[in-house]
Amino acid sequence: MAETKKPAAEKKAAAPKAAAAPKAAAKPKAAKPAAEVAAAPAAEVAAPAAAAVKKAEAKAKKAAAGTAKKKAPVKDRKPTEGKTVTVTQTGSPIGRPKDQGATLIGLGLNKLHRTRTLVDTPAVRGMIAKVRHLLRIED
Repeated sequence: MAETKKPAAEKKAAAPKAAAAPKAAAKPKAAKPAAEVAAAPAAEVAAPAAAAVKKAEAKAKKAAAGTAKKKAPVKDRKPTEGKTVTVTQTGSPIGRPKDQGATLIGLGLNKLHRTRTLVDTPAVRGMIAKVRHLLRIED
């Protein structure tokens, strides 16, 4: 079989660009009164200074908020009132639905053989019931 070459497709010439439409004439600015012209430089200087003052105040307020009394880390908190329940994680959330892993994290458990003492509330009991196959419960 003899191969025959097809003629290369001819490129189309680029269409000539239409002349750009002339832009509309800019409106002339109205002349400012002399009093406004004299006040303008002072206002331009005052505006950045006022903005800098506002930034400094915001920064100081943020720093003061950061030095406020901080809460104790979660793992150092002890249940203070009512009944408690102690749970230990015995199973892994790997290969389980994502909501079960999230429930373990909500209970403060994320690694095997970690133990937490929690306040015995209906919400905590519901979370424990959801992942009871991954926990050992000690009342």
